[in-house]
Amino acid sequence: MANITESDEGKSVVRDDTTVGIVATVEHGTAYVEPDPGLTDKLKAQLGWGDVDEETFPLQEQDIADVRDDEIRLQTTQRSSQNP
Repeated sequence: MANITESDEGKSVVRDDTTVGIVATVEHGTAYVEPDPGLTDKLKAQLGWGDVDEETFPLQEQDIADVRDDEIRLQTTQRSSQNP
């Protein structure tokens, strides 16, 4: 179980070694991710000025693999294999 707090604001969100966004804000233990943030968005998140808007999306707890000092790592994507 991931414990997301306000101290996680501004962290990169990474899946399969690709940065997919940053944590813009944390509300009631839910991280809201800003995909493909610009410099202004990154600074706002690091200063705790991020907010929830139409450009952010909630990060589901079951998607989180690990919370590290500088990033949140998501579960790796599963590729389905089909038999010919």
